[in-house]
Amino acid sequence: GSGTESPMIGDKVTVHYTGWLLDGTKFDSSLDRRDKFSFDLGKGEVIKAWDIAVATMKVGEICRITCKPEYAYGSAGSPPKIPPNATLIFEV
Repeated sequence: GSGTESPMIGDKVTVHYTGWLLDGTKFDSSLDRRDKFSFDLGKGEVIKAWDIAVATMKVGEICRITCKPEYAYGSAGSPPKIPPNATLIFEV
């Protein structure tokens, strides 16, 4: 990345992302919508894996995150696109 500092808990962060199931099925992409996604870091507004990983990132950095179900949508999944107990891959 081009930045030098990581965000702090409570900071509003804005990212582009693409998400895939383990079998390679893309289930969502802010790039496809041409619309960045913003959230308040560390406030539980996103899946746990994002709060953890994005906190370590710098401005301009691209990160690939593999999220076990307990750090994603767990046993509930996120119907209809994300099945229960799914491991997810994100590029943020």
